[in-house]
Amino acid sequence: MKSTFVRTADAEARWLHYDASEQNLGRMASKIAMSLMGKDRPQYTPGQLTGAFVVVTNSAKAKLTGTKSDDKLYVHYTQYHDGQKQVPMARVREDRPNDIVRLAVRRMLPKTKLGHDMLRRLKVYDGPEHPHAAQQPVKVAPAS
Repeated sequence: MKSTFVRTADAEARWLHYDASEQNLGRMASKIAMSLMGKDRPQYTPGQLTGAFVVVTNSAKAKLTGTKSDDKLYVHYTQYHDGQKQVPMARVREDRPNDIVRLAVRRMLPKTKLGHDMLRRLKVYDGPEHPHAAQQPVKVAPAS
């Protein structure tokens, strides 16, 4: 068997569009991460950037199950002594609704330079409009 190796320049540029108001956040984020990595295609090559560009709209209306909107905390460390900060999801949803989707996807991607490049291909908007109409993104239907 001959194995194929797809270079980044040879990979076709695909654009996908997800509407966050129609899907659960975690399930949508895992599908987005798979698309950004390129694992949803037969031409997947681990060390190359062969994934799709992903546009997410209505991030402020992302669905959550259970009591996550009340209980979930986003924790980060400021690098100062006693600098651990905890921000409730409700406050993040008010102030920075795009970060909810971006953080969910970022934590599912590889923690490497390639993962950082994959995350750059994610475009998140809190409203229904996006400036990427010229790329003609394919709308992804919610899983039933």
